[in-house]
Amino acid sequence: MAMVAQQHRESSSGSITKHLDSSGKYVRYTAEQVEALERVYAECPKPSSLRRQQLIRECHILSNIEPKQIKVWFQNRRCREKQRKESSRLQTVNRKLSAMNKLLMEENDRLQKQVSQLVCENGYMRQQLQSVSAATTDVSCESVVTTPQHSLRDANNPAGLLPIAEETLAEFLSKATGTAVDWVPMPGMKPGPDSVGIFAISHSCSGVAARACGLVSLEPTKIADILKDRPSWFRDCRNVEVITMFPAGNGGTVELLYTQIYAPTTLAPARDFWTLRYTTTLDNGSLVVCERSLSGNGPGPNPTAASQFVRAQMLPSGYLIRPCDGGGSIIHIVDHLNLEAWSAPEILRPLYESSKVVAQKMTIAALRYARQLAQETSGEVVYGLGRQPAVLRTFSQRLCRGFNDAINGFGDDGWSMLSSDGAEDVIVAVNSRKNLATTSIPLSPLGGVLCAKASMLLQNVPPAVLVRFLREHRSEWADFNVDAFVASALKSCPYTYPGMRPTRFTGSQIIMPLGHTIEHEEMLEVIRLEGHSIGQEDAFMPRDIHLLQMCSGTDENAVGACSELVFAPIDEMFPDDAPLLPSGFRIIPLESKSGDALDTLNAHRTLDLASSLEVGPATNSATGDAASCYSARSVLTIAFQFPFEDNLQDNVATMARQYVRSVVSSVQRVAMAISPTGMNPTLGAKLSPGSPEAVTLSHWICQSYSYHMGTELLRADSSGDESVLKNLWQHQDAILCCSLKSLPVFIFANKAGLDMLETTLVALQDISLDKIFDESGRKVLLSEFAKIMEQGFACLPGGICMSTMGRHISYEQAIAWKVFASSEENAVHCLAFSFINWSFV
Repeated sequence: MAMVAQQHRESSSGSITKHLDSSGKYVRYTAEQVEALERVYAECPKPSSLRRQQLIRECHILSNIEPKQIKVWFQNRRCREKQRKESSRLQTVNRKLSAMNKLLMEENDRLQKQVSQLVCENGYMRQQLQSVSAATTDVSCESVVTTPQHSLRDANNPAGLLPIAEETLAEFLSKATGTAVDWVPMPGMKPGPDSVGIFAISHSCSGVAARACGLVSLEPTKIADILKDRPSWFRDCRNVEVITMFPAGNGGTVELLYTQIYAPTTLAPARDFWTLRYTTTLDNGSLVVCERSLSGNGPGPNPTAASQFVRAQMLPSGYLIRPCDGGGSIIHIVDHLNLEAWSAPEILRPLYESSKVVAQKMTIAALRYARQLAQETSGEVVYGLGRQPAVLRTFSQRLCRGFNDAINGFGDDGWSMLSSDGAEDVIVAVNSRKNLATTSIPLSPLGGVLCAKASMLLQNVPPAVLVRFLREHRSEWADFNVDAFVASALKSCPYTYPGMRPTRFTGSQIIMPLGHTIEHEEMLEVIRLEGHSIGQEDAFMPRDIHLLQMCSGTDENAVGACSELVFAPIDEMFPDDAPLLPSGFRIIPLESKSGDALDTLNAHRTLDLASSLEVGPATNSATGDAASCYSARSVLTIAFQFPFEDNLQDNVATMARQYVRSVVSSVQRVAMAISPTGMNPTLGAKLSPGSPEAVTLSHWICQSYSYHMGTELLRADSSGDESVLKNLWQHQDAILCCSLKSLPVFIFANKAGLDMLETTLVALQDISLDKIFDESGRKVLLSEFAKIMEQGFACLPGGICMSTMGRHISYEQAIAWKVFASSEENAVHCLAFSFINWSFV
């Protein structure tokens, strides 16, 4: 190690380099020798002993140097390279710390000015109160504390736009670096060397506002171009259209913009803005991009979609970008909006009156996006599966945009509402103009795309915990056969897609990460759902489904952040321009969390939640009491898209409604389980695999079958509670149990039974026995029912039944038998059915 740390010198001529050998003597190297060694070092910084000897033999100019001296040269060379990298890193850190120190000093100066201003105002108000103490009204005090409102100017006169731009610039700078707005620190965001920046939100001002300050390792002009492209980083931005642009002084520009913002849920209309944007350079070299709303109607949406938009107001906002010594820039971002909360339902108004939501969606997102691009440019970010960062960003943007399009269903995009089936819980919209075809993947002719969506209010359910559970435990709410149905649209012929063949899905999923943002607030991944063919001819062929999935908002400490899980079926080797049909969930908090709840909620509760759902009545008391202080509301929006052919629109619409309702039911059950209020998670499906009720019922089913048929239903080696239930659950035949009521409904099914009916354990309890049989099947069951009740069992001939998705199923034989609740024959608990060798027609 001592030799590695030895230093080298250069001779005055520069043509001979001196190095210390192992004996402490200088060894002289000529320029040619150094060049030869440098070439080898570039290929292999740490050559082996054999490689060094080979080098001496092949390179004649090194023949007079001993192998030991060559070894020392490479050791010293590696040491110098390590020192160079460390020096470069420390210089970079020093520049960042210096810039952050400057930023903190400026913030401290601003806060001191704000304190002085508040002290003066406080003293003035004291004087006013004393002077009017005898009066019955307090008009003077009211006039003092009234906040002046920003008046909108008429943009119909182009000559008046430049004064408006200069006024906007002054008001924006007073917010970015002055005291025009009473800023308070953003909860949960602590400044420091490793933080993204300094964040603040408005306190008691007109509208909602947020501010961010941070350091980005890019030049000011590059940052301005990035932030001007609002749809690339603001996921709720549908469109920004530049209506007109003309030059201004100092090489600046003035633009008139029309911007559309998606509605985050189906319960409220979208927003649009008519604004002026001013870009200019200040005397100190800082670049400014500021923006504000204009009066007048301005341009508007397509008349077809006009009713879906509410005109909102942008108060002076923008970006102040200052170059730093040594490279990089300091950014000040201000977003100040009036989102017209009156136009939203009262329950949703906190969403439009929260500065925290604006901070998370716009201000913090803009700074994070700029930092993300800076790190990608420097090569600090590495992604998986050989994908370039820009490609993965495009995939994330396409997933979000497609999901927002589905939620909003704008008429100018071709969406139209379908008539309701009598219930208003699920909205179904159809788009006959939407085409998934691309140049690389020709699709079969489709009638279009259908979207089933719903929104619901959640009480005392942490959005981050819920979205993590939905991501990690997909089998609790998803139907893999529906995923296969949607995925079939990626193939030129639906019948060539494996998911359209009789398939049994194992219920397991494999998550393959693609990439994530620098703070892990958003993850992009590929999900593989494992499945195997039921048919004998290709039983060993895989039937896997692949999904491209984006998950965000998993941090419980991110106040005001929404949580999303958006996914779309893809081909196994999906190209960069693969068609996407996004579906998923969005959970938006309506109220902020208390500080105590943040400290007591366990970040790994999903593991306990999974076990509580599977075990049934057992609950995790360790975390239940600690998290009971969590009290907040959130709105959950679900949207699922389905392709359809022209002649199957009604069938797909019926299937979509049923599926979304089953997903809503599953999510409600999960929400009850993860709610920290101590609600019983068994209010949903009581016979989930692994629950005590399911274990007992599995024994009753097998014992009754053996009693009636004289043979065993399961293998002889099945023993023990868990083994019986496991083998019954994985039995190749579809086994279902229905209640003995005036209208028999199913209460349990094994995995094959759920696959056959294309449903889940939760939705199973809404299916009656008569719904799965066709007319002839119902007649056979009716004729054999008396025999079943008399002798305890009956063998039904092969026939046709129907899944909940409307697909026909053939089976060779069905066996029905009574299930006894005990050893007494009179205690009949339910009827069991076994469908042998079933397959989809």
